Amino acid sequence: MISVEGLKVEFGVKPLFADASFVINDRDRIALVGKNGAGKSTLLKILCGQQKPTAGNVSVPADCRIGYLPQVMILQDDTTVRQEAQKAFADITRMKERLDQMNQQLAERTDYESESYLALIEKYTTEHDRYLMMGAENYEAEIERTLMGLGFLRTDFERPTSEFSGGWRMRIELAKILLQKPDVLLLDEPTNHLDIESIQWLEQFLAQSSSAVVLVSHDRAFINNVSNRTLEISCGQVIDYKVKYNEYVALRKERREQQLRAYENQQKEVADMKDFIERFRYKPTKAVQVQQKIKQLEKIVPIEIDEVDNSAMHLKFPPCLRSGDYPIICDEVRKDYGAHTVFDHVTLTIKRGEKVAFVGKNGEGKSTLVKCIMGEIPFTGELKIGHNIQIGYFAQNQAQLLDESLTVFQTIDNVAKGDVRLRINDILGAFMFGGEESDKKVKVLSGGERSRLAMIRLLLEPVNLLILDEPTNHLDMPSKDVLKEAIKAFDGTAIIVSHDREFLDGLVTKVYEFGGGRVREHLGGIYDFLQTKKISELNELGKVESLSQEGKQRFPSEKTAFSKAENSVFDNRNNQEVISKALSYAEHKEQQKRIKRAEKAVKESEAKIEKMEARLKELDDLLMIPENASDMVLVTEYTSTKRSLDEEVERWEKFSEELESISNN
Repeated sequence: MISVEGLKVEFGVKPLFADASFVINDRDRIALVGKNGAGKSTLLKILCGQQKPTAGNVSVPADCRIGYLPQVMILQDDTTVRQEAQKAFADITRMKERLDQMNQQLAERTDYESESYLALIEKYTTEHDRYLMMGAENYEAEIERTLMGLGFLRTDFERPTSEFSGGWRMRIELAKILLQKPDVLLLDEPTNHLDIESIQWLEQFLAQSSSAVVLVSHDRAFINNVSNRTLEISCGQVIDYKVKYNEYVALRKERREQQLRAYENQQKEVADMKDFIERFRYKPTKAVQVQQKIKQLEKIVPIEIDEVDNSAMHLKFPPCLRSGDYPIICDEVRKDYGAHTVFDHVTLTIKRGEKVAFVGKNGEGKSTLVKCIMGEIPFTGELKIGHNIQIGYFAQNQAQLLDESLTVFQTIDNVAKGDVRLRINDILGAFMFGGEESDKKVKVLSGGERSRLAMIRLLLEPVNLLILDEPTNHLDMPSKDVLKEAIKAFDGTAIIVSHDREFLDGLVTKVYEFGGGRVREHLGGIYDFLQTKKISELNELGKVESLSQEGKQRFPSEKTAFSKAENSVFDNRNNQEVISKALSYAEHKEQQKRIKRAEKAVKESEAKIEKMEARLKELDDLLMIPENASDMVLVTEYTSTKRSLDEEVERWEKFSEELESISNN
């Protein structure tokens, strides 16, 4: 589809990459990877024709349509969400206008037998058939489906785009690109402004799309779920791995080990040659051999080893005071913006040492509750900050709040105190700002570099409550890994607002879901939460789910207040005397038998559900191990167990309804 030959890009003395050749085929799902500054975004711009390479060719067929989503773009402010999305169907709109004009001419003209009239009919028929083949009749439904998949509500469709934040407007641009159904999709960090549910929707969309996809993303779970091929920019080369991202990581490790062995052998060979030359340089009898060795040495091409960022961050949060047992307590907290209620009845308690996640669609109140905790905005209800709490807060716009006129060193020097000032260069080096990098002005730093610099500022003061609002946006994978390990080792309490599943996995033990003006508590990690949500949606378990006073999540297998059916049985037993008076002895005895059979069926079903849920959890843990990800035996068992669980839950609902019906008669 797109052919790249001998591509070379230079911005200075050393090229970003050279002699890059590869082909993008139909239905390729390519993850473009490499360290920050390797040239990933530059390569995407070259592929879409926005930038010219220093050398080489990019061959794109004339009928090949390319859709490109950059990290930053100029957005329109003069239309509604629906009107902006309709721009994706500009060709269809123009065709509709032409058809309307021809239809009007046909209605107005009376020369029915003329050749021009017959020619107009034929042209109208041809154009109308083409219009229908393009799916023009359904494009409004496609617009709605895509916008809602990316998190918009129907009530948002007629709102001006100027009312939305930059992140939501980027979603509109992504929707336009997806609706155009290009032959090749080039996506540069498409998940930066998406929540977890929207990311999952985009994964499914790309999996079903007929377009080829080339994407840059620091969301490891997303690129692994989408990709079937990986292009790595490393050591000035573009290396093609015909596997998905997780498999590429393993292959790259093997490749680097081979390179290291070859490099060591080459270095030994070079050392032996140099030693021979030095020993016999001035001996006439060895002059010929010495010259041969010199020529051999000149012909040796040094083996390059794939870059590994050994200067990655090594974070360690400084010791802090011990906080009270309950750093955050919310009781009936509510926040309104005018007539709009962001959330209401928020009641939660975060204990010392807990690491929790705030998740949900954008605009549901995650950052708003964080601002309430920080005392930045007013609210109603009671929100208590515990004893001895020292808060470290990383806001979404923290990187933009840096003084652009200062250098990297000055930015840290201005906030450093005491002995820390003696170690500023060491700290900057650990954050990849070593050497001349520390003299850079903030205004020339990339988004990722600014985020790292803002993170350093946070680390310079001892805190016992971390509140991180989207801390991984613009951070590359090595940086996210080290930050994640540092938070795991952090002694205090952490609240993390994030849509990055891979980052949250293994880090948090509780998830607070924001949505519909409520905040619901889910015990367990992020994948436990996602699995539960998926089960709830597939089987409509939301109809029987309920929250306890503390907001504790309910599962079908839990023992407490399992359903209103059991409550009815309890009430029935408490009123046994009333029932006995109302029924004859025989009728009462028969009813008791039916109740016992129904109760037994419910309990047996509950036991099966518990057993299958436990096995699913075991299988999920096994499949999270990279070497088991493609184990078809485990995958097949997981699928069949999941299907059986769904069927059993349906049976449990049926038995519970029967039990309730019998008990109430």
